[in-house]
Amino acid sequence: MDLSFDLVYALIGFLIMLGILGGIGINKPRGMSVKTWCIGYLTVAIGFDILVVLGLVGNYAPLNNLLIGLSAGAATGLAVHVMHHIDEEGEHPTIMG
Repeated sequence: MDLSFDLVYALIGFLIMLGILGGIGINKPRGMSVKTWCIGYLTVAIGFDILVVLGLVGNYAPLNNLLIGLSAGAATGLAVHVMHHIDEEGEHPTIMG
């Protein structure tokens, strides 16, 4: 497959994952209970796991490239979430830190 298509699939995956995480709220629930928010994150994780298994078993290049993008989007979402906690710690330092 052409490298440009690989990058397009990865970019699409990145945007999908970041959009999903942003839609349900990266740092706090958007218009839902914490339980529903956690179920949303659990659903995203299980769906991602299923796609990984399908990508590995089927060895389908576009799906694998999409998974690379989804992984990058999930990692970026996690980084935004962690940065939020770092900022909060700066405002309210603990005894240990």
